[in-house]
Amino acid sequence: MKKEYRKSLPLTLKDIYEEDMIYNARPSYEDNPWLKAEEAQSNFLTARELIISDMPMIVHEACITKNAKDLLSLVALEIPNNIHTFYDQSSYEALIKQLCHQNKKIFFQYIHGDHLCETESYAVNKSTFIDLNNKTKIEQWTGGKYLPQREIVNVEDFENRVKQWTLPIVIKPGDELPTAGGYGVMICYNEEDLNQAIKRINAATETKNIIIEQFIEEIQNYCVQYSYSKEQGIQYLGAVQQLTDKYGFYNGNVNLNEVPESVIEAGYEIMKNGVEHGYTGVSGFDLLIDKNEDVYAIDLNFRQNGSTSLLLLQERLQEGYHKFLSYHSKGNNAHFLETIKKYIREGYLYPLSYYDGDWFKDEQVKSRFAGIWHAENESIALEKEQAFIKEISEK
Repeated sequence: MKKEYRKSLPLTLKDIYEEDMIYNARPSYEDNPWLKAEEAQSNFLTARELIISDMPMIVHEACITKNAKDLLSLVALEIPNNIHTFYDQSSYEALIKQLCHQNKKIFFQYIHGDHLCETESYAVNKSTFIDLNNKTKIEQWTGGKYLPQREIVNVEDFENRVKQWTLPIVIKPGDELPTAGGYGVMICYNEEDLNQAIKRINAATETKNIIIEQFIEEIQNYCVQYSYSKEQGIQYLGAVQQLTDKYGFYNGNVNLNEVPESVIEAGYEIMKNGVEHGYTGVSGFDLLIDKNEDVYAIDLNFRQNGSTSLLLLQERLQEGYHKFLSYHSKGNNAHFLETIKKYIREGYLYPLSYYDGDWFKDEQVKSRFAGIWHAENESIALEKEQAFIKEISEK
């Protein structure tokens, strides 16, 4: 066992929030046209911050099985005993109502309906949280800086207004409904892309406003992160490179040794504006740099994201290259699990969470795993990852 696995973390979520606060990473079961994650994926998210939390959490039962415990034990970790569990929509919503009835404060990663919990149950004031994560209000949190050219239009006027723009462009929903993994962002390079975006917008009847935005040809895509608590003030946690495809869909994060001061300063300014509006917690801001070294803020997330664990766990990983990503079984859950164990034992893969498909007795569910690849350099880490992907696809 590597001694690094026992190193204490520089910060946990418990250090930020009030005593007895409960952390909940699951999106609501309510319908959202811009966050169409499978139920299994939403349940899987509940354990992603298990290692960096050190505070009560709401976690799906499939994330705390013996198989999940066995994976964490390989890096000297245990499932904490201060978690609240659920197993389906009914038990989840009953749990939320019960905790709110007990006057517990919950940090919701995603807004839930008033029928489940009153505003008073939110760790961060609900209206404040909505404002901070509403893409139409990004100018308020950037102080009018770091913005691509953009236009906010009523959905009824969208088709006429978008024709005045020259492709490529970026289209985003302009409301309080959350997006994730690039699903709610529509990059349009050609007329075919634009027509597909129009169809999605017409189907999203809940959305009233649409954002049309200049497409930035990036040189680098950063997710820069900060935390804030009354005791510790604003802390810069670090930045990672975001990996996305040409349409903006998320493909993981990798660590960075050098981050331009202009990016750090821009992120700090945005965080300061959010804190002054009432935010407490971790934030991750997606900032681009173009060929002119100008900084552009394309998305502000006043909540944890996939790379938060990567930043806080760096001291437990091999010095060199780190990559966060999640994977799912190709159908053989047992083979998937054993392959994960192999690479953890070799010292190249650090486990964060495991969603055990075998917990479901009466249906076929693919297991899911989130972890961090870590090696002396990028070449070794990616070689190990590709070997892993090949192996899980073989059976």
